[in-house]
Amino acid sequence: MHGKTVIITGANSGMGLASAVELARRGAHVVMACRNEERGRKAWETAVRESGSDQLELMLCDLGSLKSIRRFAGEVTERYSVVDVLLNNAGVVSLKREMTADGFESMLGVNHLGHFLLTNLLLEPLKRAEEGRIVNVSSGAYKIGKFHRDPSLARGYNVAKGYAQSKLANVLFTKELAHRLEGSRVTANCLHPGAVATNIGVDRNTGFGKSLVGLMRPFFLTAEQGAETAIYLSCSPEVKGVSGQFFYKKQARPLTARGEDQVAARRLWEWSEEQVGLKR
Repeated sequence: MHGKTVIITGANSGMGLASAVELARRGAHVVMACRNEERGRKAWETAVRESGSDQLELMLCDLGSLKSIRRFAGEVTERYSVVDVLLNNAGVVSLKREMTADGFESMLGVNHLGHFLLTNLLLEPLKRAEEGRIVNVSSGAYKIGKFHRDPSLARGYNVAKGYAQSKLANVLFTKELAHRLEGSRVTANCLHPGAVATNIGVDRNTGFGKSLVGLMRPFFLTAEQGAETAIYLSCSPEVKGVSGQFFYKKQARPLTARGEDQVAARRLWEWSEEQVGLKR
């Protein structure tokens, strides 16, 4: 990974931070894209200390704001003519229905639409890489996901429904992206990290959910274990040229019929373009 530029979203905690540490340790220049400056700064200090690398950089990006994503992508393309790896790791779980700055249901807005826009804005520097890689952190929850007639879930919202919808969107986005990148040197894959004990799902204001995470922790993977497949897809020579696949425990796994639905993937792409203002 020496000399390679890697961008990681949600790098301030959990699997994102673990991925930043490990890839920096392997010699990559890591851009830690974080929403909050204070939390990002602490994470950056931790990553520098644990990796022993001075090749880590903090940049602010709020995936719940299209404006913030555009500003971040502009800064990245100004500084870096080449991006080797984009690790779309950030994820939110909203126990109650919340909206992003642009009026999207937060899980679909951050987990899918934010990454959809960011990826599209960074395609040029990725295409300039000798071997550009896009890695999307999805979840086995995609299997119970469906794309709802009203994706904002204004009626009958529940967290499982919204989360599964956003994770199915990650898979379908990966499939369509890989298809569109055929003939380029850029690959796109997604993964299920396993059941990882992170602060996802803990309400930052009330701490609600903390006790549950604490109780379940012995049965969960650590963030480092959860990050293993994302790190593998980011840098392993074994997956050179592999694209459009869903990985779990460093192995490509078959998708359900819903995850393989090419018509749904194309439709989601076109809808997403409209939502984020990329329709030409």
